[in-house]
Amino acid sequence: MSAPFEILRVAVPTPLRRSFDYLPPTNTTLTDCRPGCRVEVSFGRQKLVGVILERTRSTEQPGHKLKHVLSLLDDAPVLDADLLELLRFASAYYQHPVGEVVSAALPALLRQGKSANAEPAIYWQLTPQGQQVARTPRRAIKQAALLSALHTAAGPLSDAMLKARVVGANPVLQRLHDLGWIEKVTVAPDSTPSSASPTAGPALSDEQAAAVQAIQAALDQFGVFVLEGVTGSGKTEVYLQLIAQQLLLGKQVLVLVPEIGLTPQLLQRFEHRLGSAVALWHSALTDSERLQTWRSARDGTAKVIIGTRSAIFLPVQDLGLLIIDEEHDASFKQQEGFRYSARDLAILRARARQIPILMGSATPSLETLANIGRDRYTRLVLQHRAGGAKPPHFHILDMRRQPLDHGLSMPLTQRMREHLQANGQVLLFLNRRGFAPTLLCHDCGWIATCSRCDAHLTLHHSDNQLRCHHCGTQRRKDPVCPVCKSEQLIDVGVGTERIEASLHKAFADYEIVRIDRDTTRRKGSLDALLEKVRNGERQILIGTQMLAKGHHFPNVTLVGILDTDQGLHSADFRATERMAQQIIQVSGRAGRAERPGEVMIQTHHPEHPLLHTLVEQGYDAFAQAALGERQLAELPPYAHMAIIRAEATRPTAALAFLQDVAKLLVKFAPSTLQHFGPFPAPMEKRAGKVRAQLILLSTARTTLQKSLQQLLAKIETELPSRSVRWSVDVDPLDTY
Repeated sequence: MSAPFEILRVAVPTPLRRSFDYLPPTNTTLTDCRPGCRVEVSFGRQKLVGVILERTRSTEQPGHKLKHVLSLLDDAPVLDADLLELLRFASAYYQHPVGEVVSAALPALLRQGKSANAEPAIYWQLTPQGQQVARTPRRAIKQAALLSALHTAAGPLSDAMLKARVVGANPVLQRLHDLGWIEKVTVAPDSTPSSASPTAGPALSDEQAAAVQAIQAALDQFGVFVLEGVTGSGKTEVYLQLIAQQLLLGKQVLVLVPEIGLTPQLLQRFEHRLGSAVALWHSALTDSERLQTWRSARDGTAKVIIGTRSAIFLPVQDLGLLIIDEEHDASFKQQEGFRYSARDLAILRARARQIPILMGSATPSLETLANIGRDRYTRLVLQHRAGGAKPPHFHILDMRRQPLDHGLSMPLTQRMREHLQANGQVLLFLNRRGFAPTLLCHDCGWIATCSRCDAHLTLHHSDNQLRCHHCGTQRRKDPVCPVCKSEQLIDVGVGTERIEASLHKAFADYEIVRIDRDTTRRKGSLDALLEKVRNGERQILIGTQMLAKGHHFPNVTLVGILDTDQGLHSADFRATERMAQQIIQVSGRAGRAERPGEVMIQTHHPEHPLLHTLVEQGYDAFAQAALGERQLAELPPYAHMAIIRAEATRPTAALAFLQDVAKLLVKFAPSTLQHFGPFPAPMEKRAGKVRAQLILLSTARTTLQKSLQQLLAKIETELPSRSVRWSVDVDPLDTY
């Protein structure tokens, strides 16, 4: 119905799939209530912070039932028109409540109602006494690092900048302050000191120069560029050249990276080269630090922002270029709650701003390669490694009938010795942490399983714990079998911890480091371990996928991939793609300098055609073969998929709920929409919940979207169920 006065349509953070209408706050002019501004509203018995979506005269509520907004929190929108439109699109496309989507785009303190206006920032600088300090106590490594950073900076540095360089900087800063070596200074909100003077980069190769020129020619228009460069080919140097040009033009640049662990090394390299303070955005920052980055992005004082997935929602004022590093990485897809793809939303944001977006990877996703094939994206290729480094040589090791020493074959062990004796470093990759994935009773066959998941408990030898890697449950290792009381408990299988223990015996003369989630829990521990590798203190590395991404180990000459078989025979249709990407990414750690590299891949299926294609012809040939299989099977990227997942504590409730959903779907779904299931999830029980899923597939995106919209409306009205929790995942990255 039409109202005789304007009302405010507000996105309120609730799981209800709609916005809500309110009257303007009393004693506030309507013109001040602009879309994108936050408001405090009464919602049931709660007071919540929402965001104005629009002003309108149409409403489904009678005027006398409308409540007034309690207060207007902003004098200017916290979400500009482009961002607000992107969020409304994301809500519709990913089929998620608009209030939760909009709320997810704001820092936590803004969601709580804190002021969006910039406040004076506290920075640190050297005192005259501190400038005279030539050396610090021998063991005061952090003090030395902080003083060095302040010595070389062109101006004061903030807490966040110093913390990015030195883990645990707060008490050290206080100590330096107490000594009279540093002092606090207040910096105006509209200014950010430079971190250093810019430095010149190396001369570009012909391939790098061609890539830079292609993007420079399209700087004021939308275009998607894919920089496909073999590992070590200098993709980051292309990024830096383009960013430097944007800074000269007074523009801002947003760089998305997949992992927090990559930001410190990128930060140092970027600031050294660009001479501009780089702002960071990731989950390890405090709420105050995240709000500071948000403000500096909005106000234009942060010229370069490096961030993980959610940085795509930062209100960058004058965005000139978007960069996505390692665009294939699954970390860009949110897997809980609001399940969005930061990569895909970044492309939409670049199109709205009419700016180019550059996506870099040595192993582009099959979706990206399909879009290149359709001429939607422009492909730029770096085929040669920087500095003339040669690509590694691959060898497939047939593990069948091979004697194994805790997962290591004799040929691999022998090659390790040869490379170590030649002063090379060795990297061993196994994407399975812990000591052994199974604890078994030799007498009766009992297996230690998780009471909350359909999964074995993994034995962690260092603390004698059994842990579930799916829900986090842990307990002490059983001293005897709980069924037959036998003491014959056998640890079966291999994890990174077991490999490490075996290596200490077999390679006692060499230093070993293990890098996985268990050894890098403490803040800064990853950087500390990586530094020991780079300076040669550790000769053998063993680790999980944490080692595969973006790290530079110039002395690694041999990479051993201990188990590829899971990726070859998984029920998930994306498993072989992920396997190939991991192999190429991990292999890229070998032979990065002038020393040649070698890669040895252990497998029980050495004749697998896709594995041979990958090793003998390269990733591009593998990807084209995999795309051919996907096209024949009408799977993404040649079809569009959504999964409706349900979970419940009662064993049959989730499956029964999805059976009812399927019946609703059949009533209206067109013949061009296929559905599969419902059926139990591959891991049916997880974290105490029994799970099921229903898969929807269509070759037409609009068919899938319209059908989902109708289906979800019917579910909410016809299938209310408090005992079942359900969700929708559009463009899922796994069917797990």
